[in-house]
Amino acid sequence: MPSLNEARERVENLRREIRKHDYRYYVLDSPLITDQEYDSLMRELENFEKLYPELITPDSPTQRIGGAPLDQFRSVKHAAPLFSLANAFEDGELRDFDRRVQQLVGAAVDYVVEPKIDGLTVVLTYENGDFVLGATRGDGITGEDITENLRAVRLLPMKLSIALPRLVVRGEAFMPKKAFARLNERRDLRGEPPFANPRNAAAGSLRQLDPKVTAARTLGVFAYQVLECEGQEIATQREALALLKELGFSVQEKSKHCQDIDEVIAHCSQWTKERHTLNYEIDGLVTKVNPLRLQSVLGSTAKSPRWAIAFKFPAEQVVTQVKEIIVQVGRTGVLTPTAILNPVQVGGVTVSRATLHNEEMIRQKDVRTGDYVVIQRAGDVIPEVVRVLPEQRNGKEEVFQMPGYCPVCGGKVLHLEDEVAARCTGIACPAQLKELVLHFVSRDAMDVEGIGSALAKQLVDSGLVKDSADLFALQKDDLLSLERMGEKSSDNVLKALDRSKERGLAPLLFALGIRHVGTRAAEILAEKFGSLDALAQASPEELTAIQEIGPKIAQSIETFFQQDQTQQLIGKLKEAGVKMLQERTQEEEEDILGGNVFVLTGTLPSITRKEAEDLIKKYGGKISSSVSKKTSYLVAGEEPGQKYEKALELGVPIIDEDTLLKMVPGT
Repeated sequence: MPSLNEARERVENLRREIRKHDYRYYVLDSPLITDQEYDSLMRELENFEKLYPELITPDSPTQRIGGAPLDQFRSVKHAAPLFSLANAFEDGELRDFDRRVQQLVGAAVDYVVEPKIDGLTVVLTYENGDFVLGATRGDGITGEDITENLRAVRLLPMKLSIALPRLVVRGEAFMPKKAFARLNERRDLRGEPPFANPRNAAAGSLRQLDPKVTAARTLGVFAYQVLECEGQEIATQREALALLKELGFSVQEKSKHCQDIDEVIAHCSQWTKERHTLNYEIDGLVTKVNPLRLQSVLGSTAKSPRWAIAFKFPAEQVVTQVKEIIVQVGRTGVLTPTAILNPVQVGGVTVSRATLHNEEMIRQKDVRTGDYVVIQRAGDVIPEVVRVLPEQRNGKEEVFQMPGYCPVCGGKVLHLEDEVAARCTGIACPAQLKELVLHFVSRDAMDVEGIGSALAKQLVDSGLVKDSADLFALQKDDLLSLERMGEKSSDNVLKALDRSKERGLAPLLFALGIRHVGTRAAEILAEKFGSLDALAQASPEELTAIQEIGPKIAQSIETFFQQDQTQQLIGKLKEAGVKMLQERTQEEEEDILGGNVFVLTGTLPSITRKEAEDLIKKYGGKISSSVSKKTSYLVAGEEPGQKYEKALELGVPIIDEDTLLKMVPGT
């Protein structure tokens, strides 16, 4: 066991190394190590901190997990108004800005030009070197206290390298482009609506009442303005950025000191072409008067500072022709129509295809094969069709129709009425297999420790896994043949797979990735049906009769079990010995209808009213003589009376005798 001094030295080295890799990953998008190697460093740090709790500090990477959930955000009044910037869209407006500045100060000035991050403005307060308060900009006068959420942002220092008495900094929270794409893919897999852009994702992540949600997302913060500083003299914006970097903040490495407005304009022109090269979204460049003394002299208008201006990038649009419209299947099963274009230059990049998003978007824009269209690169990255030029049509254009079956695997395409996305329901679809496998082995599903993104990709790419059930057929030699898989790691994966067979019905239902069936719905279905076979045979009416299971979930379940791919996979899981039953204690069986209120009406076909009531009571249900909003189910037989009409009026689920009997065990 290492001594305290040896442990302290190793802990400090680990923290420095982890912070370095965080910066390479989050900001530079150039990781030096694999995810597994990074996780190994974190585990080593966690182990040292368990052995020596006195070495734990608030700024340790292990402490970035978020505190307790909040009831609401507290309001924070800023010490001085936080103005928004005036905008310039062309060179002439930048020259007008420079002319106004020189007239007001009576001399030529130098500038600092910084990329304008498209994120969420935050105000960070430090006292005696410690982070004490983080707030949103809000309306510029009053913001929201998001301190606990900001503590979860890995790149934000909790303790400054110099313990200044007081420091207040303005910065921009952002989400890297790749992290944004991964987040939307996960949300899509869970049936949640995607974020529109990285800015919305960053803002949404920092305004979570539960800081643990923030901690689970990839966020960064660039500091760019010193609002208050005690204990350090700063004369220029360049010095401010240098100080912020020395204190431990992430600052814009792409900032440039310009001697005059001509140099500013040249720099803006260069970045208009190169803006897409960064790992984060920028929507322009901010030009600031460099000397802080002159910033004070220039002051502000009622809306914006006179010493700074934002140059906004122009939207680049060109015209080309749609040669054909194809359908691609994403990693989460979403079918995305894509326009194949006559190649054209947009922003220095050759574009030959553009996303059409979904069938509804195609209908709204009326995009047809053969159309001439205006395209642009949305967010400087993804080409998209802006509008059609119908005046150039010749009558030979073809209207698009979304296919009913997946073009990759032939699985049925599901398109729910209240959703814009159409999805492949094939559980072994090659286009989405990696994500299906990762979901299958996740903690709330089959909980197979040791299979992460890298290994899942290798298993799929090598052909060893063609559906999730193939995981249970893996042999040690199969794993040893893969990169970075040794004896111990292979043994651990096989043991984890073997353990996962006993997880039970609810985790298995969630693992299968049935659309809209999350962990809660899986538990409800497992309790009600008791086995996978029973659920597979359930009708939509039986499913919607269950509280919390609506038509959307019922349709997804029905479609899922109708697929040949699903039946083949279930057969393989049975052969592997995966448990597909929900074990219940006697007490749980006796309370299976607990909390539900039943009303009976009409003549039941095979049992008497009294027998039905006794059965309901035996398994914990309650009997009522009248229908109300508190009624869970109306059991209707032949010739139902006014209770039936009342149930329809109140939206109470109506079931028959057969459904009732299926709700209890042994009948």
